[in-house]
Amino acid sequence: MSVRPINLTLGTAGHIDHGKTALVRNLTGCETDRLKAEKERGMSIDLGHAPCQVGHLHFGIVDVPGHENFVKTMVAGASSMDAVMLVVAADDGVMPQTREHMDILTLLGVRHGLIALTKIDRVEPARVEEVQTQLRDYLRGTFLDGAPICPVSNTTGQGLPELVSTLDGLVHAIEPRRIDGVFRLPVDRAFSAKGYGTIVAGVPTAGSAAVGDDIVLLPAGAAGRIRRIEVYGHAADRVLAGQCAAVNVGQWDHHQIMRGNTVTVAGYFEPASWFACRMRLLPADALLNKAAGTAGLKSGARVKLHTGTSEVPAVVYPLEGPTMAPGQEAIVQVRLEHPSIAAPGDRFIVRALSPVQTIGGGRIIETMPHRLKRGRPGLIEELRERADATIDETRWVEYCVRTARRTAATENDLAFRTKLTRDRVREALGVLQDQALVVPLAGAFVHGDTLAGIRAIAVDVVREYHLAQPASPGIPASELAAHIAASSKTFDGLMAKIKEEGLLTETNGRWALPEHRPAFAGPDAERVEAIARLFEESGFQPPKPEEVAERLKLEPRTARRLIDTLLEHGRLVRVAEDMIFHEAAIARAKQSLLDHFAKDERLESVQFKYMLDTTRKFALPLLDYFDRVGVTRRVGNTRYLKRR
Repeated sequence: MSVRPINLTLGTAGHIDHGKTALVRNLTGCETDRLKAEKERGMSIDLGHAPCQVGHLHFGIVDVPGHENFVKTMVAGASSMDAVMLVVAADDGVMPQTREHMDILTLLGVRHGLIALTKIDRVEPARVEEVQTQLRDYLRGTFLDGAPICPVSNTTGQGLPELVSTLDGLVHAIEPRRIDGVFRLPVDRAFSAKGYGTIVAGVPTAGSAAVGDDIVLLPAGAAGRIRRIEVYGHAADRVLAGQCAAVNVGQWDHHQIMRGNTVTVAGYFEPASWFACRMRLLPADALLNKAAGTAGLKSGARVKLHTGTSEVPAVVYPLEGPTMAPGQEAIVQVRLEHPSIAAPGDRFIVRALSPVQTIGGGRIIETMPHRLKRGRPGLIEELRERADATIDETRWVEYCVRTARRTAATENDLAFRTKLTRDRVREALGVLQDQALVVPLAGAFVHGDTLAGIRAIAVDVVREYHLAQPASPGIPASELAAHIAASSKTFDGLMAKIKEEGLLTETNGRWALPEHRPAFAGPDAERVEAIARLFEESGFQPPKPEEVAERLKLEPRTARRLIDTLLEHGRLVRVAEDMIFHEAAIARAKQSLLDHFAKDERLESVQFKYMLDTTRKFALPLLDYFDRVGVTRRVGNTRYLKRR
């Protein structure tokens, strides 16, 4: 039977000296204690990785230290686990680090595992039964409730075949990680190899990467290209999420890289210091130092926050009250002392500084640009909704479209905010469009609820404008746009959609209700027609506004107001700052140009005044106007018909 590699990582967990490393050695043939200090002291200090084959499946194992002084290292290893092998020695039973490791695994969202009951060769069978009962009672209600307990001896090999068989069933039941995400590798360690240069090692949490791919190291922002990849010590063309890998990037200096950095692809992540989170404190009776946990967590408490392989000093600000009680789950904001990389939905662990112990953990909701003000109306509800949305990709994309800062969001906007590849964003958008929750719009996307709200605002604003300006043909687009928080491109797309739906009409850049008919009240009705006749009769020698006022015996202010109204209606056309023609004159002048160009491809400027039987004073501004509106194009003093 051929061996099939699968991209998942099994981890060990448990108290110091319970036989985790020896068990990994028996399962894999690999010695994961690689440091000199580990060999001298007979205890694991750092993470150890080894390939493991069970049946026809090949996967990875991460061995973590069990000593209380190295819990931070255990957390870094646990962040990459898809399943756990909880190791408990039969002579000791459940011990403090057994409990702390279980709390960490639970907070990190591990959901699969088994229990290896080691050192059964050192105790009587009755003790083995006693510890199994103790374990079943302890694990009741946890993710390992009902999980197989495998008695085994690392010394004699007793129970190892049964453990391997159970492990085979466990691994077959776990779905490997998706590999179509944004590649992200939390750095475990970095070193230099002669002839290769810098090597970065770790287990990618998402996506995949291949030799030749361009990548970036964060938070430093150093760009690089993958020269070589090894997966579990063997050369490979590609590394997948869930596989322990060493990535060779010659452009980087390994001295500048540390555990907790992130290797990813450009365009998705930026280092951040402020994060909104959903966090749960452990109950007081679950803490190693129970007395220290009875007070809960006060606003401004200093802690260590662990996410991925990073460990960063942080300050916690509860947002649902001044403190968090033991066992409480609440929305909080954290400020990291050093900018870090995290995605919505990432798990984290919080450890107290004194006494040093794990006190809680949770999920990242999203980065924040600044500190949020506790007590702001609607804040908690909004953040809870956001937290719930991050759990499901399609729902998260929908939320990001609905809350887009400028009304609409492009695929690139959504990929950056959601931390999903553009293909997965596109897939989610397709589902949302089928459900009529999202609408494509001018190269972007707008939420259906947002569109409905803008539709209502636009119609209301136009209606109010008609009431205030009944003689006007409609509200100028620029004035309507001031009521809608959108870019000009998005505004144009939104209004085109509303026009398509028949809710508003547009003429000459003015928006109106379909039923609107401009109406002049009282004397204005006769005055406006008199002004229009005056301009029409003047042909190509139109009057100035002050001449209109004088000839029709109107107040200058009234004359200008009514002229502006006729300009709005398009019955008059402004060709220059102080020159206005009747629309009929403009139409005749345009037709004269077209008739001329039908016979001659050139028109000298001086010819135009004779064609219209007017003076240079009026002919030249008209030619400039036709240049601007795209009828003619000017070369020196010669005009040509502008070809479309």
